[in-house]
Order: sequence, then structure tokens, then C-alpha cells
Amino acid sequence: MPVPLVALLTDFGSADPYAGVMKGVLAARCPGVQTIDITHAVAPQRVAQGAYLLRVAYRYFPPHTVFLCVVDPGVGTARRGLAIQTPYGAFVGPDNGLFSLALDDIDRDGAPWSAVELRATTALSHTFHGRDLFAPAAAALACGEPLDALGPPVHDPIRLSPLRLERPTPDRLVGDVIHVDHFGNVITSLGPWTWQDTHVALADGLRVRVSSARVGVRNVQIEGIVRTYGEVEPGRLMALISSDGQLEIAVNGGRAAAQTGARPGDRVTLRFQP
Repeated sequence: MPVPLVALLTDFGSADPYAGVMKGVLAARCPGVQTIDITHAVAPQRVAQGAYLLRVAYRYFPPHTVFLCVVDPGVGTARRGLAIQTPYGAFVGPDNGLFSLALDDIDRDGAPWSAVELRATTALSHTFHGRDLFAPAAAALACGEPLDALGPPVHDPIRLSPLRLERPTPDRLVGDVIHVDHFGNVITSLGPWTWQDTHVALADGLRVRVSSARVGVRNVQIEGIVRTYGEVEPGRLMALISSDGQLEIAVNGGRAAAQTGARPGDRVTLRFQP
């Protein structure tokens, strides 16, 4: 049997004991468990951002991983707790759309998954289900307990809307800023793209000539799409394709979010010629 592995993604930050407490629960209930922090820096209560960051990360873990994910503005309400088993690992957390993008990926792969509504095994606080409900369930799965022992089946997990990718005219795409990373890079919902020589392409076959691209956010316009941060001089804004395939706005040696004023939820446009 592989060593039990739990990967954590939360909006808890690093100044408080919350993430550490969950790791303590995991260690107490599943001795020998290994834990990996994906991030604890999801913006507070921003479920859509958490869903995106989980999508970025989950495929790079071994399939026995349990992903313990807590971005839970509805903690203490009637919202369900979920455990979901997939070929890419198990997911444990609130039923608020946090697993939407991962499940969308898995559905596109045609892979099976099953889910249950978590039953509490200890008394629940009104404000910390990460400790009282989700960490115990993640520990149980990591140590080999079957999914169906954790609760009754669920067939309708809440799904968020897909990442915004609209094409109102043949030469224009519209999306949103979905994340600003530690470097101040602005990640957008436009994608995922793959490079095809002088073009970038979407899965539906749309091809964009990179030299024709015009990316707009707030009152800023950026010409062209480049491959690397070093292709422009220091201090200059650029558009490029992120490691996750999304259209990204960056600055060589600087912070694009500060230079543009872009924040999650801001509209982004891409004008182009095929």
C-alpha cells in the first residue's frame, strides 16, 4: 500500500492555527500520513478561485491522494459536506462548487466518479468543519476506509458556471480575471490554449495569430502574445500563455496587477485575427 497522502487547499492563510489543526487531526486519525500544502492563500471565501487552483494542481499528484479542500463561506449552514472518489484521487470538502472545475475535467475525460454526503463522526462546531468533519473524512479515506462508509450517495454536487470564455464577435473573446498570483501575474479565464507555431489554439479549433492579438484589461491594451517572460524588456507589460494554458498578463521583473490595477472579476478582452 502506498503511504497515505493528503493535499490541502484552503483560504486559511498562514497566520492562524487552522491549517495546522487540520494536519493534527489527520496525523491523529491516520498515523504515518504525509501532507502537502497546495496553498492556504486562496482569497477569503473566494470559492471560484479555489476551484481554479485545485484544477491547476490535482493532475500532478499520485492517484491515491486525498485532496482536503476548505473554502467554506457556508460553514455551519445546511450546505452538504462531500467526499468524491475519482481515478485522479479523492476530494473532500464543502458542497459549494469548489470541486466544479476538477469534475468538469474528469467528465471531459470520460472517467467515472462517485460521491457521498459526509456524516459527522464527532460533534460539529458551527464555524470549523475543516477540523470536525472534513479532516476526519480525509483521514479515513487516506487510511483505506471505503467511500461508501462515509455517508449516503450524492449524484448532484453543486457546479459553478464554467470559466467565462465568450465569443460575441468572430474576432473577439471575452473573459474575466480569475487569479492574481504571488508574482502579481494576472491569470484570466481565456483558455486553455496550446501553441501551434505562430498561433495559439483552443480545443474547439479556434486559432489566434499571436502577432494580431490585442489584450485589454481595465484601461490597458497589450499587443501580441509572447512565449516567455524574457521576450520583452524589463518593466514592460506582456500577454503570454500560463503553465496551465490560460491567457496571462505579466510584467518582466514587475507586477502586472499593480501596473494594470486588475483584480479578480475584472473583464478581459482578446481581439485577434485567425
